[in-house]
Amino acid sequence: MAITLRQLEIFEKVAVCGQVTQASSHLLLTQSAVSMALAELERLAGAPLFERSGRRLFLNDRGRQLLPEAREVLARVRKIEQFLEDSVGTPVGTLVVGASTTIGNYLLPAMIGEFSRLYPGAKPLLQVGNALQIEQGVESGELDLGLIEGLQHLPSLTATPWRRDELVLIVGKEHPWASLGRVTPEMLASATWIMREKGSGTREVFETAMERAGVKYAVALELGHTEAIKKAVEAGLGVGCISRMAVQRELDQGWLFEVANPVDLQRTLLIVTRKNDYRSALLKAFLALLECKLDLKGQGAVPKP
Repeated sequence: MAITLRQLEIFEKVAVCGQVTQASSHLLLTQSAVSMALAELERLAGAPLFERSGRRLFLNDRGRQLLPEAREVLARVRKIEQFLEDSVGTPVGTLVVGASTTIGNYLLPAMIGEFSRLYPGAKPLLQVGNALQIEQGVESGELDLGLIEGLQHLPSLTATPWRRDELVLIVGKEHPWASLGRVTPEMLASATWIMREKGSGTREVFETAMERAGVKYAVALELGHTEAIKKAVEAGLGVGCISRMAVQRELDQGWLFEVANPVDLQRTLLIVTRKNDYRSALLKAFLALLECKLDLKGQGAVPKP
């Protein structure tokens, strides 16, 4: 069976008008075109859908049962057509944004709230995971774009520098380092490290920085969430390394202490998108918001070359 939308549209109009002549006038079709489409639909249906009385057509029991179903299909198609027409120039619809943990938990929620306020017809959905998971989601099409804080893994994607961030070493107030102004590479090598899991952007930046500095170290405890790391460090279980934007509140309150160190822990946050992918008005509007908003802690957007 291969019923077309046009056939359903003609069926619905004839059912309302009760005449082929009047229906053809509304549809801007010839009477013969309407009659042929109706005949083909009834052939596909396996039996008539109308009863004929002269030029008048009345729905039979099967036709009456089909009419609301046809109207539902046509209404859905019209809704799709309206969305496609509106979405060309206006940010409407659902945008699925992926973000690695630090960005998703500490940076994006306020931006998504503002985006929803600016564009009431838009519905941004946020999915949080580690950097590799976000890249994989963008590549597969499950995510419309991603924001990651680690290194780019998939060369099939376009990675655009977004803004700068800094990782900081943190200890609890009872830790011996809390009262020190600075630690040495040797002290870093002997520390009890509490880190995010493999695949985390924060973990990758930390590992790369330590390798460049020639510091050998061992991770004693891996935790899957930044909040868990902060609590473990506060409890005196070891030393952590997380984004400043994720820990600034605890540093300001004196619950945790920042430790100066000789390792460069600066990093660049990235926007990842599919290469040569069509960008809807919705996606363009969200990217524009990302480019213009600045971090309150001074971590501004990365200057364009």
